[in-house]
Amino acid sequence: QVQLVESGGGLVQPGGSLRLSCAASGIDLRRSHMAWYRQAPGKQRELVATITSFGNTNYADSVKGRFTISRENAKITVYLQMNSLKPEDTAVYYCGADPRRSGRYDYWGQGTQVTVSS
Repeated sequence: QVQLVESGGGLVQPGGSLRLSCAASGIDLRRSHMAWYRQAPGKQRELVATITSFGNTNYADSVKGRFTISRENAKITVYLQMNSLKPEDTAVYYCGADPRRSGRYDYWGQGTQVTVSS
């Protein structure tokens, strides 16, 4: 059974940094595609970053150069390092898993709130 648990969210001032973690179980990160999505109030969920089973990464234009997705296979954990945060980054951040590499993220965590405000 695949389970994902996000942590690391919180309140941060503009320009600050946070690192989100997604602790996974029931999957092998070396064989899974993983992603971070976010959903702001009143908006649809949007893709933030992905990392494939091969370790290739991709980012939304709005976060390129500021966010970094990475993984630690031994800990079965995926990270999202967020720097130079802006108020428009405020959202609930979700971790998604695609263990079948089908192109669809079938498993989700409960989300972690990130608020960027002075």
